Amino acid sequence: MLPNLVLASSSPWRRQVLDKLGLPYRTKHPDIDETPIPTEAPADLVARLALEKAKAVAPTFKNALIIGSDQVAVLDDQIIGKPGTHERARQQLKDASGRTLTFLTGLCLLNTATGQHQLAVIPYHVHFRPLSNQLIEGYLQYEQPYNCAGSFKSEAAGIVLFERLEGDDPNALIGLPLIELVRMLEQEGINLFQISA
Repeated sequence: MLPNLVLASSSPWRRQVLDKLGLPYRTKHPDIDETPIPTEAPADLVARLALEKAKAVAPTFKNALIIGSDQVAVLDDQIIGKPGTHERARQQLKDASGRTLTFLTGLCLLNTATGQHQLAVIPYHVHFRPLSNQLIEGYLQYEQPYNCAGSFKSEAAGIVLFERLEGDDPNALIGLPLIELVRMLEQEGINLFQISA
């Protein structure tokens, strides 16, 4: 019998990614303060927040595996947030033109029955084409990705901005690295699609 699987997120994109595994799960929004600690490295930030998100919803579920995840985009060791406005999105894409934006995703699997957790940080690199002002403006008008870190939607028309994508798991770019999650689930005795004789 599978333990309860809980996604500590209200993100529709993370739900879409987790749906690929075909496992039943529930979601619960983790109410935490996501403010970075001064001088905290981006990888440390996403690891800490992934764990805090899982811990935040854990008291609600007695025998469950809680998935916590957090992601930042990084350019020149600086975290790039959601632009919020057209002007800031334009500047983010100008800054990324011809360069590489790295997405770091913290992933945590917390077992509420044992109190044990697994934690990993998965990088994914987006190499941008040189972007003309016309391409940037046209893309932003079309997709309006103002609630997306880095000012693009890789699962949609944002693909026109890229030279190449580099990483072990394309799902990491969406915010939930499934390859690592499957490994973590196997450590908890959940082996997908393996039927015992």
